[in-house]
Amino acid sequence: MLIRQRLDKFPAVAILGPRQCGKTTLARELGGIYFDLEQDGVQTRLDAQWDQFIASEKLLILDESQSAPALFPRLRGAIDQHRQRHGRFLLLRSVSPALIKNISESLAGRLAMVELSPFILPELAANRMDDLWLYGGYPQGGILDSDMFGPWQESYLNLLIQRDLPAWGLPAKPKTTQRLAGMLAALHGQILNASQLGAALALDSKTVAGYCDYLEGAFLIRRLQPYYANIHKRIVKSSKVFWRDSGLLNYLLGTHDMEELFSQPWAGHGWEGFVIEQSLATLAARGARAKPYFFRTSDGYELDLVLDWGSTLWAIEIKLTSNPTTEMVQRLNKTANMIDADRRILICRTEKPFEADKLQVVNLSSWLTTLVG
Repeated sequence: MLIRQRLDKFPAVAILGPRQCGKTTLARELGGIYFDLEQDGVQTRLDAQWDQFIASEKLLILDESQSAPALFPRLRGAIDQHRQRHGRFLLLRSVSPALIKNISESLAGRLAMVELSPFILPELAANRMDDLWLYGGYPQGGILDSDMFGPWQESYLNLLIQRDLPAWGLPAKPKTTQRLAGMLAALHGQILNASQLGAALALDSKTVAGYCDYLEGAFLIRRLQPYYANIHKRIVKSSKVFWRDSGLLNYLLGTHDMEELFSQPWAGHGWEGFVIEQSLATLAARGARAKPYFFRTSDGYELDLVLDWGSTLWAIEIKLTSNPTTEMVQRLNKTANMIDADRRILICRTEKPFEADKLQVVNLSSWLTTLVG
């Protein structure tokens, strides 16, 4: 397990991920002394018995650690007293470090970060792929009990919008955040234009971009940045926006079952975002480091995902089809040549994957198995 590996190497490890994705369950499986810092009286107890707890050989688990920013200088002091002791502290956070910079800076060089996503396909049976696409990966969101799909998403988003996001510093009124969430769902897989969103919300583009920072910091959306290349074509330089969990997206767009999902005009964008998130979450689960981008020229040549490994570049195209054509492969190769990609991958729903030289045509399950391996 990646978390155990990091605990063996670092004094402290932070598990980052959205609320209710399974961080607490996973942490409790590791044993140790557990504190939920959002519960009344817990921070007071921890403060009063601090010396006793840090002297223990047991792992100290601090859940929702962003709720106690004053704790981090004390953690730094405890770590610095015994820098050679590893695996002492496990921090669980529902907010990305970008939203709480002082917390990250307090433990710079002392803390390893591991991102935990909701369920990904390698953790389920391969025949659950469409279930995962429809319901999303949150354990309580429908993937384990389909009757929960819909009511759970409504409750989850209301909690974030009404309580968590304002507590984490988002200045928007909940109604504004709700409208923005719906607009971003409609834009899923498309170029993000903050000026247009701002006009619809009676806000300026910088304010909208700032609100999006909070949604991204809460692991709700992902903004995929464009890949720049020195080619003789104009390149799209704005980011694309995706909802990270497909179940939340489908709920926001009013989709209830697979028949409805396949009939939607945005089904291709939905599939694209699902594949991208499954790919990036799988890479994060194995601790792999590749910078993700997309690539698009002004005349319509596009790569849905570009993975920059530093020494190699992978060009990935995603298609909602079980019958990939020669034209799809030719266009993928032509676009990949523009950025000198080392590998070219077409991810679709084929039952007959094949490889040839730099090219790979593969279904999602096989692709993710390759990444995990």
